[in-house]
Amino acid sequence: MEYAVISDIHGCAGALEKALEMADSAGCGTLLLLGDLLYHGPRNKLRDGYDPARTADLLNSRKDQIIAVRGNCDAEVDQMMLDFPVTSPSNIFLCMGRRVFMTHGHLYRPEDAPLGKGGIFMSGHTHQACLEKYGDRILFNPGSVSMPKGGLEPSMGILSEERRSLALVPLNAIRVDFSSCTAISL
Repeated sequence: MEYAVISDIHGCAGALEKALEMADSAGCGTLLLLGDLLYHGPRNKLRDGYDPARTADLLNSRKDQIIAVRGNCDAEVDQMMLDFPVTSPSNIFLCMGRRVFMTHGHLYRPEDAPLGKGGIFMSGHTHQACLEKYGDRILFNPGSVSMPKGGLEPSMGILSEERRSLALVPLNAIRVDFSSCTAISL
């Protein structure tokens, strides 16, 4: 199973379309959404391609593939637009015998997550990609597909059971090239 990890879309349909193309090219069957899906947020400027209704349509077309958590810019009105659950502040699932804790990043810290040894803490929120070992855990922030900060490029992640890896994937690539991605072997 291959999982696309996407965060901080902020209603930018064009950025989401690019991320979905990358996910499809990598054979991802599941989309892990780490919040801030539709609304741009009061501190963020509107971006080219800002279209929350189109973003909702794109996500709803893949509702059976999605596991999502709520971001700080997501509200109950967003749930009215989406055909999959989006109001939980966290989610946990097992992948390759490891616990994976999903959250947006504004409520939980890595040390708060019930992960155990080898667990993966996934969060967004900062719009800055990060993939690193943290003690006996892995911290992963896929960055933002629409509004990266800190001079970084738009990015997403691929959690791959086939390759037994977690990779940070730049959206400006033509296709997913695992040999040139920042990755951690699992």
